Amino acid sequence: MPDFRGEQLEKGLVEMALTASPRQQQLLLDYLVLLEKWNKVFNLTAVRDPMKMVSRQLLDSLSIQPLLRGSSVLDVGSGAGLPGIPLAILNPEKMFTLLDANSKKTRFLRQAKLELGLGNIQVEQARAEQFQPLQPYDTITSRAFAALPDMLRLTRHLLAPGGCWLAMKGSVPDEELKILGQEFHYEIHPLAVPAEAGQRHGIVLHLYRESASKK
Repeated sequence: MPDFRGEQLEKGLVEMALTASPRQQQLLLDYLVLLEKWNKVFNLTAVRDPMKMVSRQLLDSLSIQPLLRGSSVLDVGSGAGLPGIPLAILNPEKMFTLLDANSKKTRFLRQAKLELGLGNIQVEQARAEQFQPLQPYDTITSRAFAALPDMLRLTRHLLAPGGCWLAMKGSVPDEELKILGQEFHYEIHPLAVPAEAGQRHGIVLHLYRESASKK
């Protein structure tokens, strides 16, 4: 692993005020090595430039770390494990389920879990609307799964009472937010990712009645 990646990761974590042990930082870098290896065959991600992988895959995923809620997280449409795997590395006390319908991608996810020794990850191959877990999730997150109305519709049965959705977006999705039903309450959180100039936002959504009942 080139030294510049370790330096870039360490500097980025400091800028984002995130804490990661040396072991966790090494796991994040090992994940990139594994992703590069599999990407040559399975085309898991479009980001192939070694100079951009730390910021666009690791730091971008970790930008929503302060917004996670509860002890169980579902990464729906996980793909190559983004943001689920980086978040699982940083949060060993939380359980992460990585859900994807693509068999090649879930094969990679299972291999990553094995090679990185991540006991707090469960990999499931299924369509979101057909997935029936034993327990619902405190946080449902997605990096590039679907437009907000579709994400909420397809995963509503997977959300625990009092839980939240956490969607990763570039610019604020005004048109998507306009067509949400009145039962949803949302918060918009700008995200700052070192070495990335484009806009990034985390959209946290609750069912309105549950959100109001907490006040």
